Amino acid sequence: MKNFKKTIADNLFLFKLCFKASPGYMILHIVETIRNEIVVFLEFTFGLNFVLECAEFGKPFKTAAAFLCCLLAFVVLGLWFNAFVFQKLQQKSQPKIKQEIKEMFFRKAKEIDLECYDDPEFYNNYVLSVSEVENQIGRIFTVLTNLFTGVTSIILSGAFFIGSDPVSFIFIAVSFVASLWSGKALNKLNFKIRNDKNPYERKLGYVNRVFYLNDYAKEVRLNTEISNELLKDFDETNDKVLDIDKKNAGKRFGLQLMKDYICNSFLIDVVYMIYLVYSAAVLHHISYSNVAVMRGTANRMKNRMRQFADVYPKMQEIGLYVQKMKDFLAIEPKITSTDNRPLPEKPTLIELRNVSFGYNEMDGYILNNISIKIEPYSKIAIVGYNGAGKTTLIKLIMRLYDPDEGEILLDGVNIKEYDIEEYRRKIGTVFQDFKIFAATVKENVLLDFAENGKDSDVISAMEKSGFDERLAALSDGLETNLTTEFEDNGVNLSGGEGQKLAVARVFYKDANLIILDEPSSALDPIAEYHLNRSMLTAANNKSVVFISHRLSTTRIADRIYMLEKVKIIEEGNHAELLELGGKYSQMWRLQAGQYCI
Repeated sequence: MKNFKKTIADNLFLFKLCFKASPGYMILHIVETIRNEIVVFLEFTFGLNFVLECAEFGKPFKTAAAFLCCLLAFVVLGLWFNAFVFQKLQQKSQPKIKQEIKEMFFRKAKEIDLECYDDPEFYNNYVLSVSEVENQIGRIFTVLTNLFTGVTSIILSGAFFIGSDPVSFIFIAVSFVASLWSGKALNKLNFKIRNDKNPYERKLGYVNRVFYLNDYAKEVRLNTEISNELLKDFDETNDKVLDIDKKNAGKRFGLQLMKDYICNSFLIDVVYMIYLVYSAAVLHHISYSNVAVMRGTANRMKNRMRQFADVYPKMQEIGLYVQKMKDFLAIEPKITSTDNRPLPEKPTLIELRNVSFGYNEMDGYILNNISIKIEPYSKIAIVGYNGAGKTTLIKLIMRLYDPDEGEILLDGVNIKEYDIEEYRRKIGTVFQDFKIFAATVKENVLLDFAENGKDSDVISAMEKSGFDERLAALSDGLETNLTTEFEDNGVNLSGGEGQKLAVARVFYKDANLIILDEPSSALDPIAEYHLNRSMLTAANNKSVVFISHRLSTTRIADRIYMLEKVKIIEEGNHAELLELGGKYSQMWRLQAGQYCI
């Protein structure tokens, strides 16, 4: 009973989402389903039985004719209503329902803490939830159709059978119960198979993307070992998927045979037909008109009951997926605002006090007891070799994660007390792994609809980032489509051009703090120096934190912090650190001395 209630609740949850998106269509869909089944009963059971009995027992022709005329009028009106619901209303409403529910998932994905994406189980559930939204919406409409068709048919045809021959109803009831049980077992097995195959199908999808996405095209062609290894993984993973199917094939076949043949076709088409002939020819309990009508009605009711028998198993299957959807939607962000304080209008002191952080307990701390001060309008460099924790540090400053220990203060106030969206809006960031979207140049800078920004402001931001020369060479200027994802004439930018465009985003944004996470790593050292220098000059009215393991720009930083083995091992300006003769000085001698201009 507990499982039954949960299944009903899960299906009602999805039904309510659909109803909220388009209540009128949902109601009319149910009404049309019931109306259609009433018409089928009136035409092929009650009507046919009435007309045949008129002929068999010599009733007046005008009685049958009057009935048929009334039935015809009802059918014609019904066809008009059906066309309105399924040809007009459905074409607008179902896409709207799918769109609104998907957008709800996308909005939820946006607000969920970044740490969730570090968890493979969460990612599996998220991918499964989003990928199954359209399928489950389609199934809920199938369930509604089968449910109301079945209920209407059982009530009408059941009343007909009970009034004509109660034993007939027993045949159909036995068929229904057996179909219900076997269908439930089959759908539970199908869900288990899908869950077992899901991790392997994700891996197959990854290999598939590697072979067709432009991002991997060069590496795949230049490194045949990678191709061979991926193909080997593809074959091995396919074998695992096939093993799951083979393991369950016998049980699936037996349940399918029970559900589709033994409980339906054999019981109704063979056993029940023998009973009808015996009742009419030998026992004379029913008329020959009844035999003809009951045979056809039994077949229709058998099909309706087969559909109805699928309702609860399908509801169970929907419920299993809906539970994952509900789990996903129920995730509450841990990184929230405690007080929603207003933010300072101008750059102010940012201070990290004894901050420690680790992604999980097993790997330990990535950063340990970090203390940094970012004075207003200062230019801070965070340096260190790869894996030193530099990017993790800026994620903490941006409040994508919260420290495990210590605190981060803005203007003397813990950043947890500020409105989180406003806080992040005041930070402009360019990550090393920035993305160029399949949109126009202008939209890629705005990260918004083009009509929401002024061309002059966008161009000014590009001038500061150094993208203005490339912009001048684009035939459609700001309206040039980037990437060939959707547009054949789209432009693919080089790595350096893409980085300059990404940097333009932070100059367009009204940010108090600019964070540059190795945004010029695709440039040669000289070009990197000039770009960083021009960026820092253009950002003279903002605080800037730039991160690098190359030291071509650190000389102009007000203060430099060097990270190594989860801690700050050195801090000071360029001259002070060179004089100290420690790790920074060693790193400078190894790489940065050759960049002197």
